[in-house]
Amino acid sequence: MSEGRDDNELFWVDPEERGIIPLDQFHIPRSLAKRVRQERFTVTVDKAFQQVVNACAKPARGRETTWISERIETLYTDLFERGFGHSVEVWDNNQLVGGLYGVSIAGAFFGESMFSTMTDASKVALVYLVARLKVGGYWLLDTQFITEHLKQFGAIEIHREEYHARLQDALQAQRVNFNQLNPLTGGSTILQLITQTS
Repeated sequence: MSEGRDDNELFWVDPEERGIIPLDQFHIPRSLAKRVRQERFTVTVDKAFQQVVNACAKPARGRETTWISERIETLYTDLFERGFGHSVEVWDNNQLVGGLYGVSIAGAFFGESMFSTMTDASKVALVYLVARLKVGGYWLLDTQFITEHLKQFGAIEIHREEYHARLQDALQAQRVNFNQLNPLTGGSTILQLITQTS
């Protein structure tokens, strides 16, 4: 992380309590499930990684600065080019209105940041991400910290030692594939995949 957009220094965070979303306990609020089923948005994967990171780095309401410095953005872009970085993009009439990005290593996905300029857009991205992780054989969705926003999906905090144990298991997972899910999978199927594999 960095202190701000122009900060060239990096620091690592290993909090005593770590936020995760247990994939087998992911909860979709009813109104959001309806939104996903309606397919109001078009959802893509890894089509606009740089745009998503850049949007996540912009100041937002209640957040004047960002931890995503220009140096960090460059490093994430490098991870994307090497096949470790991934993004889920949400579009409305060809306009990017939400999304998220993170880093995939073995059976662990580290969610880094999300953004939304339209109601529910980042939430839809998260639903599509979870379906993709479940189908792809992932063990861990690391959110680093939890917020009220993430709690509605079943995010919990676990102690550092438990997190490290889960991370070790995830890093040893075999046959994990971020691209296992067909990118054209529709909203109703996405919801079924989440509930059937829970």
